[in-house]
Parts: sequence; C-alpha cells; structure tokens
Amino acid sequence: MLTTVLDLILPPRCAGCGGAGAVLCPSCLGRMRADPFPRTPGLAPRGLPECWAAAPYEGVSRRVILAYKERGRTALRPALAACLVATFVAAAGLPTTPLLLVPVPSAPRAVRRRGHDPVGRLAALAARRLRARGCPVVAAPVLRHRRHVRDQAGLSASERAGNLAGAFEVAGPGSWRAMAATAARRGLPGRPVAVLVDDIVTTGVTLAEAAGALRAAGVAVPLAVALAATRRHL
Repeated sequence: MLTTVLDLILPPRCAGCGGAGAVLCPSCLGRMRADPFPRTPGLAPRGLPECWAAAPYEGVSRRVILAYKERGRTALRPALAACLVATFVAAAGLPTTPLLLVPVPSAPRAVRRRGHDPVGRLAALAARRLRARGCPVVAAPVLRHRRHVRDQAGLSASERAGNLAGAFEVAGPGSWRAMAATAARRGLPGRPVAVLVDDIVTTGVTLAEAAGALRAAGVAVPLAVALAATRRHL
C-alpha cells in the first residue's frame, strides 16, 4: 500500500532499470514483451498444457514482476497485462471461439500479505483488452486452494509436486453458474475452453495441477500463458 501511494505522489521510477519518468520505461517494456515463445519446462509434469511466456525470468522481467507482485507496485498492472495479451496473441492469435482466462489462484494468506491478487487482477485486465480486440474472452477466477500449501520458493521439482498434489479445486456450482451467466452476457455460447494465466513458469507443476482441476470439471485446457519462465527449467 505504501509503495502504491508513493507511486502517486513522487516522480515515478522504472521498476526495470530505475530510470526516472515512468513506472516502466518503453525500453524495459519492450524487453519484457519482445520475445513471447513456447517455454515448456524440460521435464514437464504430466498434464501440463502448452506453455507460453513473454520472457525469461531474469534481469528486467524478474525485477518488474517482483516489484508488482511483492512490493505493491500495482501501477505496473497495465504494462504487465499488455505483456500477457501479446503472449496470448502470439500463442493463439485472435480466436473467434469462446475462451475463459483462468488465473492460477494465490494462497489466501499470500493475498492478505501482499494486499492484492496479482495474477487474478492481471487476468481480468488482459481479458478486457482482448475483448476490445474482438476476442470472445472473459476472466474466470474459478479455481481455489482446497488445502494449505507451503511457499514454493526454494523447493525442488519433486518437492513442488508433492506440495501441490491435489491442491486446487474448481469452486462450487454457484461459481460455474455465475461464470456461465457472465459468458452469456458477453455473447459466449456454451462453456468456453480455458486458458490458464500465471506470473512465472518454473517446473510447471502449478499449471499442471490447475489444469487437472479444470479438466476434472469437464473443461479443456490446451494452453497456459505467463509473464516469464525460469531458464533452468526450459
């Protein structure tokens, strides 16, 4: 919250390079969205959808994502949503078939600690921007944690798999009805296909578990898009 207030009252500095004049300068934004590409982890877990990310998780992209996610620089959201949109379009074009953008949920305690839901808010803004370009897309935050999970930072691939096994579920029937009603208002017939949205692809375990929960509810999940992916797992 304090960082958000300071962004409003002090001259902004770029979260990528520290330069004055913008929360994210054109050069750093260009570096973050210049190379959307399939970035599936080398040892992909079973059930992982095709993964695309805007950039490797290093340098500028790492600094910007951490500033947004952990340091409360929510003014970065429009620029990061633009990176997600560019990645989505590179992966899927501008589809005319109905789609849901489903954010991978943060743990409730992480949302409380950060004071915002970084991925959920990004998915909502990216969906609005895609609709403005003619895509029948709605954001659908229908996944939730079904049990407590440890912080993933520092865990190995096998530890992440154990930590997240069965960790997600689709919210109850009421959420599906609300989602269907929203889709109908947007002119989306039937139940759309889901595209997962996350901030960072590491081992792919989180996305695989999230996709599994959606598939168990009868929803196809062919694609996941993210802001960045770690190189050591590419």
